[in-house]
Amino acid sequence: MPQTRVQAIKRIVPIMTGWGECHREHRSGSRLPKMWWALTSKSWVRIPLLAFAIEHKDGLILFDAGMDPAIEADPNYVSSPIGRMFLKRLFRFHITPGDALGKQLAAHGFDPADVRKVVVSHLHWDHIGGIADVPQADLLVSRPEWQQLSAKNPERNWILKDHIEVPGAKWQPIDFVPNNDAILASFSEAYDVMGDGSLMVLPTPGHTPGSLSMLARSEGLPPLLFVGDLTFGVDLLMKDQVSGTGDPVMLRSSFAKVRALKKQLPDLIILPSHDDRSLDAMTTLYRRTD
Repeated sequence: MPQTRVQAIKRIVPIMTGWGECHREHRSGSRLPKMWWALTSKSWVRIPLLAFAIEHKDGLILFDAGMDPAIEADPNYVSSPIGRMFLKRLFRFHITPGDALGKQLAAHGFDPADVRKVVVSHLHWDHIGGIADVPQADLLVSRPEWQQLSAKNPERNWILKDHIEVPGAKWQPIDFVPNNDAILASFSEAYDVMGDGSLMVLPTPGHTPGSLSMLARSEGLPPLLFVGDLTFGVDLLMKDQVSGTGDPVMLRSSFAKVRALKKQLPDLIILPSHDDRSLDAMTTLYRRTD
């Protein structure tokens, strides 16, 4: 990857947009039918609601936009009564107005108005909640993911159109192109966000049909792979243990591609969006590189 042997990325900061809780079966999978554990499980796991700010030499890029605090304050954030009922059974939230994306960016010294692009891992509400805070940004989403909006009742899959089709939002469905980077051999296609090989978007379907991940490469940093909700823990991905939601066949196929990438890049750091060990990994990284 000769084109990335420069310090393209100055800094990467995890952005906390609150905490949530999901069922243990949601995180780690279950042999029980999803409807059964969703309605009966009493086991809860605390998870962070993360986005990531990437300070690239050509501008500020986000991976995901986190959660909107309105989901806790507004009882009708989910417009469907059935959806609201399932939301209460599936998730608990611990979010304050100060957890809003714009305020969290500012707390880390970033101006939300400087965000050029948001790479959206998938269209679930906890990954697009802050898009109104960065109205000037291009919102990159895979075309298969975007096509879910045209399906019948996308809300059944937690694709909430009224929070995605925000007036003025600059959505940009992207198409992957054939990949000729030997390091990325396990992926036949990719998308170069900045045109310099430093931020490569990779298709990793399974959690949703169009879910994507993003590989960050820059002089002075180990390679970092942001995987969204492909997995809730690196340990689960490495032992091929899928979560309780999504398509297991597609998930395991994407898992295998990520593990192959890890073989190519032994120092690769994999960063799920709902694992507090992602926070620990980033803290350790910058302690090591300071």
